[in-house]
Amino acid sequence: MATPRPIDMHAVQVFIAVAETGSMSGAANRMGISQSGVSQLVRQLEDELGVVLVDRTTRPLTLTPFGLALRNRGALLSEELANLKAQVLDAGRGVKPDLRLGLVDSFAATCGSMLTRQLLGQVAQLSVRTGLSPQQGESLLRRDLDLIVTSDPLLDANDVIRYRLFSERYFVITPNALGKPLASLDDVRALANVLPVVRFNRTSQVGLQIERHLRGLGVRVPNRLELDNADALTAMVAEGIGWAVTSPMCFLQALPWVDNVTAHLAPELSLERSLYLVARRNEYSAFFADACEAARTVILDSFLPRLKALGKGVEALVNVDEGDTREYF
Repeated sequence: MATPRPIDMHAVQVFIAVAETGSMSGAANRMGISQSGVSQLVRQLEDELGVVLVDRTTRPLTLTPFGLALRNRGALLSEELANLKAQVLDAGRGVKPDLRLGLVDSFAATCGSMLTRQLLGQVAQLSVRTGLSPQQGESLLRRDLDLIVTSDPLLDANDVIRYRLFSERYFVITPNALGKPLASLDDVRALANVLPVVRFNRTSQVGLQIERHLRGLGVRVPNRLELDNADALTAMVAEGIGWAVTSPMCFLQALPWVDNVTAHLAPELSLERSLYLVARRNEYSAFFADACEAARTVILDSFLPRLKALGKGVEALVNVDEGDTREYF
């Protein structure tokens, strides 16, 4: 089967001029071509699409429904084309192009603004999208995002590059009203028998990881309450509804509630997660190195000091690699 012929974008730009000026002659003046040339290009578009774009019986010309659809979408494409040359030339001069950045929710809430400030001066335009790690990874692989901070290193993908920003160990939080420390895993198992667990949603990377680990520890409780963000989860614990397993970054995300919960750094749950900066391999290589350095700076100079200021000792559960930020995998 023959491959469909691509639409002539120059013809689309001429048609946009016709739609905006309301006449073939107006479009000819704007585009610097003859009126007959404009008419020929519009006819060519109509033949390629198999529809009528312009009602030629009216003055000024009016667009058919097909013409309206092409004008609306074509105007956006025409603007992109107008910017394309400048972006290509800027890239050759070392100016970074537009960047689409994805941030997992907990990082976005605690470090996103600082990282954005660091990166904004290095790109022409920055678009930031937040969400769960699986969603960010899928968007990167679909080329909807260029760079992501995620707890999923996408180990099954061969065409990406990763840098580990830090790792953090999980811990248990309980309502202050509980009034007693948890000294062992047996204490956690006993707690599960008297107080419901408040879970992260199991469609999230964090929720699934914690759920599997608790089962492995023999902590089995009915699934009664799931939440999709750390703020709400910690609030539920603060109100005495249940207990939960969380991480230092998620704990900082729930800052308004941390004084109303007790952080149990012991017993050791032997469970941790890492956050990674991930991009497609061989794209913007120099920028990826700069982004790694910027993210590392945010972790060391902002995230860890704010954790320490909580006075709960949870900063001890965070490990930032001492390695060079050029050590990717």
